[in-house]
Amino acid sequence: MKTLNLTVLAAYCLGVPVIASASCGSAFCTVNTNWTTESAMVEAGSSFDLRYEFIEQDQPRAGSDKIAVGQISHHHDEVKTVNRNLVATYSHSFESGWGISVTAPLTDRNHTHIHNHRGAQLPEEWRYTELGDVRVIGRYQRPFYGQPEKPSTTGLSFGLKLPTGKTSVRNAAGGVAERSLQPGTGTTDLVLGAYHHQKLPDGDASWFTQIQYQRPLNTHDQYKPGAQFGADLGYRYGISDKLGALVQLNTLFKGRDRGSEAEPADSGGRFAYVSPGISYAISQSIQVYAFYQHPVYQHVNGVQLTSPRGLLAGLSGRF
Repeated sequence: MKTLNLTVLAAYCLGVPVIASASCGSAFCTVNTNWTTESAMVEAGSSFDLRYEFIEQDQPRAGSDKIAVGQISHHHDEVKTVNRNLVATYSHSFESGWGISVTAPLTDRNHTHIHNHRGAQLPEEWRYTELGDVRVIGRYQRPFYGQPEKPSTTGLSFGLKLPTGKTSVRNAAGGVAERSLQPGTGTTDLVLGAYHHQKLPDGDASWFTQIQYQRPLNTHDQYKPGAQFGADLGYRYGISDKLGALVQLNTLFKGRDRGSEAEPADSGGRFAYVSPGISYAISQSIQVYAFYQHPVYQHVNGVQLTSPRGLLAGLSGRF
């Protein structure tokens, strides 16, 4: 969009949370909102992004197959998790090409499962609104002008996911939520990534690709979440000076959780999503966007809750 000459969101590349999928069904969207503008921001400046996500996970799955609640007997039969996430990111880029971003999620979560106890089926529920784990991500990026009609930017990112979220949330009856359902993991995770963005010569269009690896560096209270690897590929086309059409392919590979407080048999998996979206420039410094995320492949270990869709809307800008 030619009137939006700020190219906001690429400045905090890899600062966006990726999905955390487990038997309880806690989740964030894997949509990458760093790339909703026409090119990557390499000049010095600050930017922000505020996004809202809605993910309702109500489909139990075993491997790649949909199953009914309780079809495969477990100590807990997972029923549904509703995730409403508000994710805020602040980023600053320096003239040297270095930059830093801070991402903080606020999660409103409602989880229901059935506790099978001595032949009785006891429904249990958790509802909470809590701050999750904050990420602090550094980056180094450089523009490349080898082809003037196709300017591009390549960068590396590195940082930490910090243990800021609670790990001991209880329900009204005093029951502690499963560790994978908690707002935080209690661990400090290493985050590494790389990305490339390029404008295309035919019209107002661009594409990007990005990879990210996240691995916990420690164990907290006998729990260690599985390592994650995500890869994104996206394309943007300018419909008008203000309106842009977006589409992404988002993939995630997650290892099994570990520890006596984990559920290794029912955690981790492989996921792929297609995510069409739209962006609109309110002014030269502010834009809004929305995405619809649709799963094209979901394969879980054991039995886990999955979602048929994810919805996301946000506001971004530069100052």
